[in-house]
Amino acid sequence: MPVNLLDYDLPGLTSYFAELGEKPFRAKQVLRWLHHYGAANFEQMTDLAKSLRTKLNEVASIVPPQMMAEQASVDGTRKWLLDVGSMNGVETVFIPDDGRGTLCISSQVGCALECTFCSTGRQGFNRNLSVAEIIGQLWWANRALGHDPKGDRTITNVVMMGMGEPLANYANVVTALNLMLDDNAYGLSRRRVTVSTSGLVPAMDRLREDCPVALAVSLHAPNDKLRDEIVPINKKYPLAELMAACQRYLEKAPRDFVTFEYVLLDGINDQPVHAHQLVQLVKDVPCKFNLIPFNPFPNSGYLCSKTDAIRRFRDILIQAGHIVTTRKTRGDDIDAACGQLAGQVQDKTKRTLRRIEVNQ
Repeated sequence: MPVNLLDYDLPGLTSYFAELGEKPFRAKQVLRWLHHYGAANFEQMTDLAKSLRTKLNEVASIVPPQMMAEQASVDGTRKWLLDVGSMNGVETVFIPDDGRGTLCISSQVGCALECTFCSTGRQGFNRNLSVAEIIGQLWWANRALGHDPKGDRTITNVVMMGMGEPLANYANVVTALNLMLDDNAYGLSRRRVTVSTSGLVPAMDRLREDCPVALAVSLHAPNDKLRDEIVPINKKYPLAELMAACQRYLEKAPRDFVTFEYVLLDGINDQPVHAHQLVQLVKDVPCKFNLIPFNPFPNSGYLCSKTDAIRRFRDILIQAGHIVTTRKTRGDDIDAACGQLAGQVQDKTKRTLRRIEVNQ
């Protein structure tokens, strides 16, 4: 089978070209054609010798995920369902805002962590995405949005906050991150690429050494008892370990803070006592907070916190000296808001079937 060149970062592509008997500079040329210019075939790579283009046509390919469906929100948000084979689809979301455009990328087909308030987790889990399927979302979105490689960027920021737990697909995600940062590919700043994790502590330590991009932690609870219930990975890596890992991460990361994401659930984690507990929890971690009003999905069992509760919660954090933003709900009319991504998952965990049996 032809090798999909979207699976390689620069070191990988350099090794591949060495196997073909080609010089290392060819890898940089091809990488630039693939990602900076979005080439879809080798004939577009006009500064390559015809003999090399012929060879690549025989042994290699350029295969990004293909679009299955597209939706546009009234607020300008766009969501694409991309085909990743075997009747599976992942969702990618572009969120335009003043002066920037953020692409939310998926890393897995479904998610194995089963956070109770997340629609993706309810769908079960099928598999990790390949490098080509991860970076292919950025490749594809650039083309769909009419990216001009000589003009201003349409996509200025990338967040690994789509379907899946990025650090559970560590090797493929890091290779994709390297492509996002590479000046021969997308050339994004480390400060404009964010990896979100629910708290896989060993992988956080690895990321600190391998590719210290901006870090966001899906926190959602200020104590272990509550977090055990709504973010089950906490049973393996409780909050004391997670906070220590955040401190270690900042020793080498290019940013001087961690972003804590906190979905507000009515009557569950949004009371003043929770806010005060949160202040104590993070007292030794330079951080800012991103409060996220819960975005409902069918049979979630949760309601969004009331406006007054959100305001009280925010004010307690601000009074403690923290920077706090309350995320604007974007794309909820097309189920593209935080926690709503579901995609198309052929669940290998049988999670959905077990839930139906329990409810019968």
